[in-house]
Amino acid sequence: MSEQFDTPILIAGGGPVGLVLALELERHGVDAILIERNPSTTRHPKMDITNGRSMEIFRRLGVADRLREVAVPDDHKVSVIWCDKPEGMQLARFDYPSVNEAREQLRERNDGTMALEPGMRVSQVLLEPVLKDILDSESKHIDVRFGWALSSLEQDSDGVTATIQSTETGETQTIRCQYLAGCDGANSVARNALGIPVNTITVPQVLASGDRNALLDDYRGEPPEATQPPMKRYMIHFKSPERDMFEKFGHSWHLQSPRGWSMIAQDDVDTWTVHLPPELYPGIEDADPKDVLYALFGREFDCEVLVHNRWLPRLSLADSYGAGRVWLAGDSVHQVIPTGGYGMNSGVGDALGLGWVLAASVNGWGGDKLFAAYEIERRHVAARNRLASGWHSTVRLRIREACPDNLWEEGPEADAARAEIGGYIQALGNLENEAWGIEWGYRYDDSPLICHEQGQAPAYDWERYEPSSWPGARAPNLFLQDGTPLYDKFGRGFTLLNFSGGQCDQLIAAAQAVGMPLVLLDVAEPAAAAMYGCNLVLVRPDQHVAWRGDSQPESLEDAQAILDVVRGAGD
Repeated sequence: MSEQFDTPILIAGGGPVGLVLALELERHGVDAILIERNPSTTRHPKMDITNGRSMEIFRRLGVADRLREVAVPDDHKVSVIWCDKPEGMQLARFDYPSVNEAREQLRERNDGTMALEPGMRVSQVLLEPVLKDILDSESKHIDVRFGWALSSLEQDSDGVTATIQSTETGETQTIRCQYLAGCDGANSVARNALGIPVNTITVPQVLASGDRNALLDDYRGEPPEATQPPMKRYMIHFKSPERDMFEKFGHSWHLQSPRGWSMIAQDDVDTWTVHLPPELYPGIEDADPKDVLYALFGREFDCEVLVHNRWLPRLSLADSYGAGRVWLAGDSVHQVIPTGGYGMNSGVGDALGLGWVLAASVNGWGGDKLFAAYEIERRHVAARNRLASGWHSTVRLRIREACPDNLWEEGPEADAARAEIGGYIQALGNLENEAWGIEWGYRYDDSPLICHEQGQAPAYDWERYEPSSWPGARAPNLFLQDGTPLYDKFGRGFTLLNFSGGQCDQLIAAAQAVGMPLVLLDVAEPAAAAMYGCNLVLVRPDQHVAWRGDSQPESLEDAQAILDVVRGAGD
């Protein structure tokens, strides 16, 4: 007689990663309990950009439009502006299209190089409540319990026994589950229970490692343990009605200075977040945060401080993503510096990757290699993103080191110094907001769930995304002749794209034999066929290409062998 579990999945952690994982399990019809130690969603601003790949995932989950309702309006342009001081002079700027303009570009180009959804400016303070409300009000499979923390866990070959505790009353409960997903942050109880170490590097180490191309070539290697303490930062999150004061140079998403401080416009209305190195204001930790703001902006002004605290930027990566029946995602396995916005966005990708693997395992069609493959795939992405985040931070460090002493003075010499540092910033560029290869161009080249090919793979760098159906790559999107995005036609499970109208019965029969969800999608459009380059392309639930070919396998046995690989049951 099979064991009776309290739930198939226990999700520890109700931040964005845990909430997205819950939504993914809901999509697959898998029951789960989600616990979160805090009684409510976060009060800290944390992230402020949801990139195009994450927005594709949110669209796939059916929540993208609802998130945009609380985000910065779609008609607002996005600008990163460098200045000497808030009331001073502009040094350099990088302007990007609004969401509406990006959508127009997407349809006009329709070449697969862009994500289906433009990025979205929204604070985590606003994003989390929307996701939680959807689960609370609409979910049929997820039991959401805020105010409960994971206390301990023990696992065996059949499942996991977790002890959870009410953070209000101290009451404890025991939950027996088939799998536990640790989405419980940098101080993860789940990771610590497994005894998994975390490797941390520093920005100076990244800076000393050589040029960016050499760094990219070596990203799979493990750098040495950190030998220097991490940089320190101080954050002040505040509201103010004096909007004109913060928009001397027009709407700016990021307003930043060579001195090392930056200000983020959270909503383009009345909410901002300032990050600065503590040495800019001696005694900052004991000071009134309003006084710090007054000193930074050169005068007193009407403001309400919402949150203020010191924080330590980290470039950390766990040695493993889990073991047995306990698997980790998000900050529990990787932490990055906010430059580039790879923290939550990497975690959203983890949640998608872990979600379909958990669903496949619980629903009985997944093989025993799924979880090991999840670690290989997502740890590869995290290692790459960690180095990218560190590299972007070195750019800011170079600017700070190049900052002339007379930047804030008046006169011809100071004007020349400002022009020189502005030109230097413009020449360095703003890759941290333009690295499309990092954001949606990652590939799972080493995954055992991919039917790999011989030959020359497409380019794989930081700046560019090369649309391709190369196995392991994210499947490219384009708009079909009726205006519908190809992505919107993908199924919940696997999707078999048929561009030639040829036979697919062997693959369909092989999927049915093992209960693997597979949707056949006939796409009789030359542009799509040319972009994908093969007659048949098998796309996974996470929108990555698992296999491709110009014809289906000759026998049912050969088709079964392909599907055994992609569902983690191969030899």
